Amino acid sequence: MRRPGHRQPLKQQLGGVKAMFARLSIAVIVLVICMLMLITTMSSSNSNGPSAEIDAETLWGTADSKGWRPSSAPRSDWPPPPSESNGYLRVRCNGGLNQQRSAICNAVLAARIMNATLVLPELDANSFWHDDSGFQGIYDVEHFIKTLKYDVRIVESIPEIRKNGKVKKIKAKQIRPPRDAPISWYTTEALKTMKEHGAIYLTPFSHRLAEEIDNPEYQRLRCRVNYHALQFKPHIMELSNSIVNKLRTQGHFMTIHLRFEMDMLAFAGCFDIFFPEEQKILKKYRQENFAEKRLVYDERRAIGKCPLTPEEVGLILRAMGFDNSTRIYLAAGELFGGERFMKPFRSMFPRLENHSTVDTTGELGKNTRGLLGSAVDYMVCLLSDIFMPTYDGPSNFANNLLGHRLYYGFRTTIRPDRKALAPIFIGREKGHTAGFEEAVRRAMLKTNFGGPHKRISPESFYTNSWPECFCQKSAVNPADKCPPDDIQDILESQLENEGISDFDASRSNLTSAVDK
Repeated sequence: MRRPGHRQPLKQQLGGVKAMFARLSIAVIVLVICMLMLITTMSSSNSNGPSAEIDAETLWGTADSKGWRPSSAPRSDWPPPPSESNGYLRVRCNGGLNQQRSAICNAVLAARIMNATLVLPELDANSFWHDDSGFQGIYDVEHFIKTLKYDVRIVESIPEIRKNGKVKKIKAKQIRPPRDAPISWYTTEALKTMKEHGAIYLTPFSHRLAEEIDNPEYQRLRCRVNYHALQFKPHIMELSNSIVNKLRTQGHFMTIHLRFEMDMLAFAGCFDIFFPEEQKILKKYRQENFAEKRLVYDERRAIGKCPLTPEEVGLILRAMGFDNSTRIYLAAGELFGGERFMKPFRSMFPRLENHSTVDTTGELGKNTRGLLGSAVDYMVCLLSDIFMPTYDGPSNFANNLLGHRLYYGFRTTIRPDRKALAPIFIGREKGHTAGFEEAVRRAMLKTNFGGPHKRISPESFYTNSWPECFCQKSAVNPADKCPPDDIQDILESQLENEGISDFDASRSNLTSAVDK
């Protein structure tokens, strides 16, 4: 035991001093970065150069396509699935609706890679939504199978086989695939197990196939699944269209994915703007759901890692030239912190709509947090004139929509650069209001409003499938040239020659695999 008044060894004292200086250094660096960014932004906005102007009216139209058009049809030799497959592929897609959507795209591609018969993907009922609707309850199964008939065989369940006069079920061998597994894993380990057992069951199946694949035809298959085959059931499409039509009766409308919700705030580690009791809730949620990590609010906010508050979203839109007559549909769950965070936004943009105000059927009121509510929000955001995600980084909903709107005809998106905007908002809170809106406009002018642009990591393929899933009629690069107009006839002819409707050969092949 150390005696009272006894000093610690010099080495320990120096260690403590070093640790203290290290922490101070981080804080100083963050402060300096913020001040430099703020000074640079503000000085440029107050310079004698031309002012930053954004014509909000033009944003209601689509972005400049630069001659590109969406196209996911094959452009090189793409034979139909052989009459004999190597076995059945089952997958369980975990996560929310849009994480599951990406997993379904990967499942189809995995089946193509392995020459497997895909069993209709399972949607995890025990995920965040606690919704057991399943694939058949959300998507149009017939449309899904028909659209992909040139690419993979799809069945609703593994069929029973007859052996020695008895009916026998093929039991799928369960495998946990590696995260972001390369194609080689599927063509070796997964395929070997499939041939041994006749069927494999990959679970969980979220992010289990690498996104960046050096094969444009494989990437185009993902687009065919995502933007053509995955169509919501008719009643969901009808409900979505009725909401969109109602919103359009008074002109243009914008959708905002206001990701100011408990799970995202806890993930980001942005607690300090909340009351102590609210902070306890967020910290508890983070501890239970995310890995332990040292997160300092001021540091996180300074580098744009915190979700934008509703007020900050309103300030961005107002600086861009949108006025209080703008009609906005909010696609969001329950906002954390309640009305006190919405009040400033509502005062700037009072014409707000959501599920409860536009759904006259009352169907969504019973299922606002389920897959149905998410599906309807997805379609309304897809069909809106402008879409604005406020925290697109880790949000599957926002990322998929950005990619879908790009493919749907370069529909306008407003993507705030939180890192560039952070010092501007921090400066405003400290009283530096001169040139604020000019600085916001300058930051926003450096972003992309929905036109074709190069995909740069960490941007996801599902967020931006350009150039693989786009083409040009008069392309300089032959790889970018659009496929022939009769590509559908070519694929149909190949399908007929292969005799794809004959399942007997495939089933006998699987029987021999099971007998081994």
